[in-house]
Amino acid sequence: MSGIFSSRDSCPEVKNILILDSEGKRVAVKYYSDEWPTNSARLAFEKSLFAKTLKSNARTEAEITMFDSNIVIYKSVQDLHFFITGGDDENELILANVLQGLFDATALLLRNTIDKREALENLDIIFLCIDELVDQGTILETDANILAGKVAIQNMDVSAPLSEQTISQALATAREHLTKSLLK
Repeated sequence: MSGIFSSRDSCPEVKNILILDSEGKRVAVKYYSDEWPTNSARLAFEKSLFAKTLKSNARTEAEITMFDSNIVIYKSVQDLHFFITGGDDENELILANVLQGLFDATALLLRNTIDKREALENLDIIFLCIDELVDQGTILETDANILAGKVAIQNMDVSAPLSEQTISQALATAREHLTKSLLK
């Protein structure tokens, strides 16, 4: 039975995730496809894509476009532009869900201050979020609350006082202390 469906048929894939600033410059990018083998090819793709989507009104809802035989879902807020690229045979709704998950998790983690300055100051958190969202092109999770929770747990400072931790961080700390006490 496993020979009937390849993993490609059952698992949608993302070719890249781009977060660009208002000038089309990189803020955070991750490529999962060999379609753009060199850095110059990637930069050219990003520049062309940004130029094509610059005039759109993708501020309230995500937009979908075909670009270089790829489906691109994108959304803008403040001075950041979020892009998810998939193959031309990928499901647009799934890719849109990936974009929305990334966007919402980023908003949660940055406390609804989504702009270039805040993104650059918290670049480690954004990359952790991207890593929890997609691994080697395979979509792992799209629920923003779960993504933000996983990133917050990985990013927490266990030595910080309990009063300075978020609820999810405090619960993770309590769980860790309980596990240690039970294993003694």
